[in-house]
Amino acid sequence: MANRLAQLIQPDGHALFLPVDHGYFQGPTRKLEEPGKTIQPLLPFADGLFITRGALRSCVDPARTKPIILRVSGGTSMVGKDLANEGIITSMEEAIRLNASAVGISVFVGSEYEKESLLNLAKLVDEGERYGIPVMAVTAVGKELEKRDARYLALASRIAAELGARVVKTYWCEGFEKVTRGCHVPIVIAGGPQTDNERDVFNFIYDGMQKGAIGVNLGRNIWQNDYPVAMIKAVQAIIHKKADAEKAQEIFDHEKAKASSKS
Repeated sequence: MANRLAQLIQPDGHALFLPVDHGYFQGPTRKLEEPGKTIQPLLPFADGLFITRGALRSCVDPARTKPIILRVSGGTSMVGKDLANEGIITSMEEAIRLNASAVGISVFVGSEYEKESLLNLAKLVDEGERYGIPVMAVTAVGKELEKRDARYLALASRIAAELGARVVKTYWCEGFEKVTRGCHVPIVIAGGPQTDNERDVFNFIYDGMQKGAIGVNLGRNIWQNDYPVAMIKAVQAIIHKKADAEKAQEIFDHEKAKASSKS
């Protein structure tokens, strides 16, 4: 367990996870239509890849990858009745076969399927502990983005930690210190829908890191950006090089200019 966590969380105690699991409920998401092409230039700067087994098998070179967090919850879609009605879609044996460093599952606290999603987490933790595989719980909100406030996220994150998650992925919010203070396992910040203002992203990442997060699990705000490599380099600087939002913006602008001159 400690060895697998150490593969994901770097010696400085921080982590940059790159999620590309969106297709399991969104289908061919914009700029993730061909996951292999999206992932390839970004892998050198990520500490871990959050991905489904189907995309891992067909889109990632096993000789050139990073530690894997395997998405193991699903069974619903954007066009279905309720995103919260998820089940476990991948066995722990399959995670072992695919050499995953961790598994990830969404929980939908406050939804109609709260109990089912939390029991899914508890079951997965039991299996993970048996084989020494850490579980990352994702405090999902489905389509109800207004839930992303400190009171709700603190509640959901603490419950996930109490049920045995080794890492919690949750959203940044105003008063984020209330979320991290009430959660006794490491927290990584989710990105949510892509924004056109990179500085907003750098600001919330920096603020979250100052208030107790260990890193990010950031997807669309990296690979949907017109300059994804510049974006991940800037984010990496905040996570691992103690850069503030202003410095990250400078790095992004510099890398963007380099990329633009080549094209």
